[in-house]
Amino acid sequence: MSMTEPELLELARGAVASEGVWLVGGALRDRLAGAVPQGGVIDLDLIVDGDCEAVARALRGAAPAGAAVFALSDQFGAWRVHGVDGDWQIDCTPLQGATLEDDLHARDLTINAIAEPLAGGELIDPTGGIEDLQRGILRMAGDAAFADDPLRCVRLARFAVQLGFEIEAETLDSARAQSGGLEEVAGERIFSELNLILASSSAVSGLRLLDETGVTAVILPELIALQGVEQTAYHHLDAYEHTLEVLQYAIDLETDPAEIFGDVNGAAVAALLDEPLADGLNRGVGLRWGALLHDIAKPQTRAQFEDGRIGFPGHAVQGAEQSRAILQRLRASERLRAHVAQLTLEHLRLGFLVHEQPLSREAFYLYLTECQPVEVDVSLLSLADRLATRGRKAEEAITAHQQLALEVLDEALRWRDQGPPEALIRGDELASALGVEHGPLLGELLAAIAQAQYCGTVEDQAAAIALARDVLAQRS
Repeated sequence: MSMTEPELLELARGAVASEGVWLVGGALRDRLAGAVPQGGVIDLDLIVDGDCEAVARALRGAAPAGAAVFALSDQFGAWRVHGVDGDWQIDCTPLQGATLEDDLHARDLTINAIAEPLAGGELIDPTGGIEDLQRGILRMAGDAAFADDPLRCVRLARFAVQLGFEIEAETLDSARAQSGGLEEVAGERIFSELNLILASSSAVSGLRLLDETGVTAVILPELIALQGVEQTAYHHLDAYEHTLEVLQYAIDLETDPAEIFGDVNGAAVAALLDEPLADGLNRGVGLRWGALLHDIAKPQTRAQFEDGRIGFPGHAVQGAEQSRAILQRLRASERLRAHVAQLTLEHLRLGFLVHEQPLSREAFYLYLTECQPVEVDVSLLSLADRLATRGRKAEEAITAHQQLALEVLDEALRWRDQGPPEALIRGDELASALGVEHGPLLGELLAAIAQAQYCGTVEDQAAAIALARDVLAQRS
C-alpha cells in the first residue's frame, strides 16, 4: 500500500507515545524549506530517547500488512521499519548524547540539526538551522562535524548541488582540512553519495566542489590525474576539463533528448535512460559514470610522436580495465562495472566510422553487435564526447559526427526494440547440413549467416546453407 508523507507521519504519531520521540532529518528539513517531494522512497527519521526496538515494533504493528522491521545497527541500536513495496521507511535511532541538544550539535549540518516533537509543537533548533535554511546556507552543526565522520565532506557537496545552497567559508575550510579521513571510509558509503551527486542536474558543480575540498584527490585520484594532461589539437581543453564538459553534455542530452533526436527517438532515449540498471541507479546515471571515466587512462597512455602530434594509444582498452577497478574499489555491482567498462571500451568506435560514411549495412551490424548491450548508451556518450571536443576544425567535425550519430542511434533504437532477426537456421541443423562438428567454426558460420540476414543478402534457409558452404570453401 502506497502512503504519502503526511499519512506516514500520522501513522507514526498514532502508533508511538510521542514523549521522548522527535522527527529529524531530510523530511523535516524539506518541509521547512518548502521543497516539493520528488518521489522515490518516503523516509522519516526519528530520534528515540528510550527503547528503539519497541518503538519500531509499534510502528510495524500500526503499518499496513506486509511491512517489515529489523535492526539497522547492533552497535548503535538503530531499527528500521519499511513498507512491503519498499516505497517508505522509518528509521528509529537512539538519542546520541545526554540530551537532545547534544544529539543535534553532533550532526553534520545545521539544516539537518532541527527536531520536532513527534506529536508536533515547537521546533528545537539549537544550531540555527532554520535561519540557514531561509538564507540558503550550508553550515556545520559543530566544529568536529567532519572529523567525526569524513564522509560528510562528500555529503556537503551533495547537499550543495541538491539544494542549490552556498557553503559557509568556515565549513568549506573544515571539510578541506578533514577530507583526508575519507581514506578510512568504506567504499560503498562513498559510492552512495557520489551517485546522488552524479544524479543531480548540477553534477559538474558537485564534482568541482569535491575537487576544491580535496575530496576527489582521496576518493578518485585517477580523475585528478587528468588535470593538466594536454590533448590533441582537436581538443580545446585538458583531459580533466574535457571530462567535465563531456559529463555536462551527457546531462544535457538526457535532459532534453528531443532537441537533438526528434520527438520519437527523443522519447525512446528518455525511456531507455530511465530504465533501472544496477545499484538503485538508472541507465542515465550509468551514462554519467561512463562520461566521468571514459578517458580515465589518458595520463598513462599519452604519447608524443616524432611529428609533434599527441595521441593516447590504447586508452580505451586500459580505461575499461581502470574504470572497472575504480568501481570495484567503490563496491559497485558487477553489472554496473561491466556496463561502464564497456562504455569506456567502445566510446571511440562511432568516431572511427565518421570517415566511412555512408555506412554499409555490414558496418551497422558490426557496430551494433560489438557494442551490445550498450549500443544506444555508447552512441550518446560518443556524441557528448564529440560535442565537448572543440579544437581544430570543430564545427565541421561536430556536424559530421552528429549526422552519423543520428543515423546510428536510429538503427540502435530499432535493434534494441526489435532485436536481431529470428535465425534462419539452428546450429544443429547447419551442422547436419554441412557435416561439421559443434564448436568455434560452427559459431563463425552462424555469425556470418546472421550478418548476411541483417544485411538482406540471405532470406531463407537454403540461402543460409549456401552462404555457409561458400565460407567453408574460402577457408579450405
